[in-house]
Amino acid sequence: MVRGGSGLDERYNYAIEAHSLGKSFNGTAAVRNIDLKVDYGELFAFLGPNGSGKSTTIKMLIGLLKPDSGSVKMFGMDFERHALELKERFSFIPDTPHTLGKLTGDEYLNFIASIFKMDQDYYLSKRDELLQLFDLEGKTGQLIEGYSHGMKQKIVLVASLMHDPDIIFLDEPTVGLDPLSTRNLKNYLRMQCDQGKTVFLTTHILEIAEQMADRIAIVYNGSIKVEGNLSELQEMSHLPDATLEDVFLELTKGVSI
Repeated sequence: MVRGGSGLDERYNYAIEAHSLGKSFNGTAAVRNIDLKVDYGELFAFLGPNGSGKSTTIKMLIGLLKPDSGSVKMFGMDFERHALELKERFSFIPDTPHTLGKLTGDEYLNFIASIFKMDQDYYLSKRDELLQLFDLEGKTGQLIEGYSHGMKQKIVLVASLMHDPDIIFLDEPTVGLDPLSTRNLKNYLRMQCDQGKTVFLTTHILEIAEQMADRIAIVYNGSIKVEGNLSELQEMSHLPDATLEDVFLELTKGVSI
């Protein structure tokens, strides 16, 4: 597992690579020449002010948006050429849960399991493990449209994690979660990384990134300003022993958002 910024360029391939990613909307650049290398077993935090290009970058990484320029690889494979194969190996949890509201929780999870062609015994075991983790046991017989926002977020988490993806992308995943579910999610993600899986996370809760991330990139105006572990970011900002929040505010001060 990587717990620092050194040595990454010596690797032949990575869990996630982005080369010169760019995207504009109506002539305005949202992402500008972003380069990324995220290693196997790494929890990578992608941070920035609102409108800095975080969500646009994630959507390009997972194929929801086509880049205007640049390329994406996962596991050394070009995403555009191997999209179907690669989509089976990652999951994406957005900041706003999108579900099929006319289905019950059970029907929704069964549907997702069928998409990934999960073995039935493994599916039931993994489903029950995650339902217990997020306190949804006994609640999946209800229609999802009747769920609270937090319950919808939890059922999306269960659906996204139960096929055991090699890469987990999360865009503000703790929005709407109660403190216990937030802690359980953090522990689960750390455990996944310890087992060699990769997590790519955006969050406005900097304490989460500070506690969990192996490496951190701070992006604004569509470009990465700094990248490294917390100690390296502290050094770059000339704030030894500072919190990530202090470092973030120092490195982004004066930026127009």
